[in-house]
This record gives sequence, structure tokens and C-alpha cells, in this order.
Amino acid sequence: MMKYISLFLLLFINLVSAQKKSIDSLKKLNYDKLKNMFYEHYENEDVLKTKFIARYYLQKAKKEKNNLQIAEGYILVHFNEDFPIALKYIDSLAIVTKNINGSLYPTRTYLMKGNLYFKHDYLKKALDNYIIALQYAKNQKDQKQIAYANINIAYLNNYLGKYKEAAKTFRYYLYNSNNITNESQHNQIRVSLIYCYIELNKLDSANTLIKEGQESSFTRKSKYSVSQYSYFSGYSYLKQKKYKSAIIELLKAESFFSNIKDDNANYALYSLGKSYDGLHEKEKAVNYFSKLDINLKKKNKTFPQLREVYTYLIDYYKEKNDKEKQLYYIDRFLKVDKKLDEQFKYLATELPKKYDTPNLLQEKESIINDLKNRKIILSVSIGILLSVLLLILYLYYKAKKTASKHRKIAQELIHFNERKISEPTQVQELYFQSPIHKQVEIEEKENKTISEEVVQYILKELEIFETKELFLKKGITLASLAKNIKTNTAYLSDIINSYKGKNFSTYINDLRIDYALKRLITDKKFRSYKLSVVADELGYNNEQAFSLAFKKKTGTTLSIYIKEIEKENNIK
Repeated sequence: MMKYISLFLLLFINLVSAQKKSIDSLKKLNYDKLKNMFYEHYENEDVLKTKFIARYYLQKAKKEKNNLQIAEGYILVHFNEDFPIALKYIDSLAIVTKNINGSLYPTRTYLMKGNLYFKHDYLKKALDNYIIALQYAKNQKDQKQIAYANINIAYLNNYLGKYKEAAKTFRYYLYNSNNITNESQHNQIRVSLIYCYIELNKLDSANTLIKEGQESSFTRKSKYSVSQYSYFSGYSYLKQKKYKSAIIELLKAESFFSNIKDDNANYALYSLGKSYDGLHEKEKAVNYFSKLDINLKKKNKTFPQLREVYTYLIDYYKEKNDKEKQLYYIDRFLKVDKKLDEQFKYLATELPKKYDTPNLLQEKESIINDLKNRKIILSVSIGILLSVLLLILYLYYKAKKTASKHRKIAQELIHFNERKISEPTQVQELYFQSPIHKQVEIEEKENKTISEEVVQYILKELEIFETKELFLKKGITLASLAKNIKTNTAYLSDIINSYKGKNFSTYINDLRIDYALKRLITDKKFRSYKLSVVADELGYNNEQAFSLAFKKKTGTTLSIYIKEIEKENNIK
């Protein structure tokens, strides 16, 4: 006896020591790391470790009087408790978060309560809590909580067999999560979408996601996820009537889920029964369906496919003339059918009323607003287009008017220069008798600072300069010209200003442009030159300088002037 007492004390001491070491290791972790550790163990169905971490988390939060973390602690603790205790923890969650500001609560409380009811097959209450959570989330404009509510309601649609509606939601959040779902939630959405695809006979899409999920599970080393995808692989084979392949995968899943007493074992048992029925092995099918019934009876769980399970068992025992079992399964069928009928009636009525219709109304309002916005955008766009069109028309009109003005100037220049070419003396006399020149001459006489001999000498040199067309040389400056005609720059500048009525730069440009105007009329080959060549021959360094000088002097452009010359020649 003393031997057993000593052994017991030794085990107790070791247990206390191990627990103390575990607590010491947890003390080093912050809340986020504790939570990550919890979910890691939870996913691998390590119940003892998850319970230990959850309770430590809650105690730590209470000790620190951190209400937000106390709330998280209640959530963690409730996961591994039976329904009544788990529900009490969620009620405690509601109390502790009552005065917490922000958009997280009470939305999250209703979502958690809905999930708890869903897990324990109270689907009516699950829906009611999801709808309340969704309303709070929408009021707070919390996109993450709205997403969670929508996803959970999609699970109910999935349960009802509304696979298209459910798949639409799952597909959207699978590929547009925008940091809404974590890795575990992302995986669960993928799993649900696979189920919808299989039921909709979109097996290629389902198999693609199964393969993707299997790769992810192996990477994360999650036995639970690996078994989930084994089940769906088997279920896909079942739908393809590849019964033997289905059984291999389903047995793997059933073995794992049965050991951890997870509800997924029930779906594996159902699919195994269907697979053996497909192989016409009725006894094995009945064996798995019977196991399924025993599991469901313990927890009072149901799912829609049970109706065919019980009708199968009733028919089987009717053939065997086993009245006792036949009566038992009829009784089970009636109970399950009643519960399913109640749930289906409620969900089928309330889901459209509380969820689908408000969503449609919201979508309608969104479409109306979108159409209004489109009308506004269309009106603004039309206004902008009209403004642009009017601007283009104005610019076109202005360009046409400018072009017409330039053509008129070009024509006058052509006629003037033609007369200048045919009657050089008369035109020259007209120039020297111009009012500007007379005024300059008067001013010069009134303020005479340069001797008459010097003036006449410089004017004679300028005449030679113009006659020999020396102004066409590049790089001419006031200093270089003064040096060539043997005078100083001051005298030369004064004479040009006084007798030519312009500064040196304008004087040179005018000579070059006047030359160009006459030569373009008389020299067809010159008219055919490129602009750069014409500019070079006139002594300009580049075509831009020539174009500006030409436009400034004449009021028109070189291209229009040449076109008008060609027109005149064609008329002649």
C-alpha cells in the first residue's frame, strides 16, 4: 500500500513541477504569442495544451485588469468546453466588453455566440446572432466583421443546400480577403468552397482547391487539415463513382476524426456508407450508417443527408424482416426529420427575410447610387467634351483667320517685292522719302555730333555692304562691320539708328529678310530648299532664329509666303 502511495506522490510532484515549468515558459510570452500558440495547438487538436494556455491567458488578463484581453481570454477558454459552460463564457464576454469603445464589440460577441450555436446544431439561434452581428458591423462600417458575418451566414446557406449562393460568398472572400482572414480562416473558407463545388459537380475546380489545400497543410504540418483534404478527396472520388479510391481516402479521414471525436467523422462515415453502397456491399454500408447514427444520437446532431441514411437503414432491415431495428430506425428517422424540418423551415423563411432581402435592397440602393453617379459623370463628361469641342472650334476658327491674315500679308509682300524687283529706283526713292526717314534726318541736323564727311563715308560703305550682299555672311557683329569699314562702333551705331531708323541687329535681319523675299520670288530652286538650308544661306545659325526673324519682320510665315508665290506662278 505504501508503495502505491509513494508512487502517487512522486507522480503528483512531477506533475506540479511540469506545470510550474510550463507556466514559467508562458510568462515570457506576450498576449499575441500566447494566442498564436493556442491556435497552433487547437488546430492540431491538442486539447490539454489549449486548455492550459487559454486559462493562463485569462488569469494573466484578469491579474492585469485588462478588459480587452480578458475578453480574448473568455473566447479562448470557451473553445474546448461543453455547450452550457462555453455559453456562460460568451455571456461573460458580453458583460466585460459592455463598455469597451470601438467597432469590435458587441459585433464579435454575437458572432462568437452564433458560432457556438452553429457548432452544437442550434441553427435558428445561430442565424439570429449572425444577423444581429451583421447589423452592428454595418452600423460601425467594420469591413472585417461584416466579412465574418457574411461568411458564417454562407455556412448556413451551405447547410441548406443553397450551394451557388454560398459558393459566391466563399469565392469572393477566398480571393479578396484584403487581410480580413487569417491563415486558419482562409483554409476553412477554401474547405467550404470545395464542398460547394463538389455538390455543384464542379469537380475540376474542387480538385484544384483540394490539391492547393493539401500542399498548404503539409507545409504547415497540420494533421487536422491533412485529414480534411483526405475527406474531400474521397468525397470527390465518390461523386465520380470511383468508389475504391474514395474508400481509401475516407478511411484515413474517419480514423483521424474519430480519434479526436470531431464532427467531421460523421461526414466521413456517411460518405463511406455511400461508397460501399456504390460497390453493392450493403452490409458494410449499413455498418457505417449505423456507426453514424450512434454518434449523432449521443450529441443530438443532424445534417440534411441523414434522411437518405435512415431510409436506407429502414429498407435494409425491412428486407431482412428485422422488425425491431426497422421500428428503431423509423423512430430515429421521425425525430431527425422533425428537427431538420423545423430548422429548414425556419432557415428557409428567415434567411431570405433577414439576410437576402436586406442585401438585395442594399444592392438595389447601391445600383441606384451608382447609376446616379454615372449620370453625373456622364453629364460632366459631356460638359467637358462640349467645352473641348468649342475650344477646338475656336482654335480652328482662329487658326483659319490667322492663316487668312498671313496669306493676305504674303500676297501684299509678293506684289510689293515684284514691283521692287521691276522698278528698283522708284521703290528706293519711296523709301527715302518716307516720313520716318525725314524725321530722322531732321533730328540728326538738330543734334549733329558727327561730321558730314564721316556720315557720308559710312553711308557709302553701308551702301557697298548692302549692294554686295555682305550681310549674308554668318557671325556679323557691329564690331566686325565697324572694323571692315574702318570706323568705330559708336559712329556706326549712330548712323544706322539715325539714317536706317533701327538698331544694328534689326538692320541686319531686315536686310536678310528683304533679300529672302525677293530671291524666293525669282529663284524656284531656292524655294525648294529645306528651311535649314535657306537659313544657312541667309547667314543664320539655325532655322529657329530665321523663322522668328521672318515672322517678326513680315507678319507671316515662310511656308505661307512660298505657297502664295506658287499660286501666283500657277495663275500666270
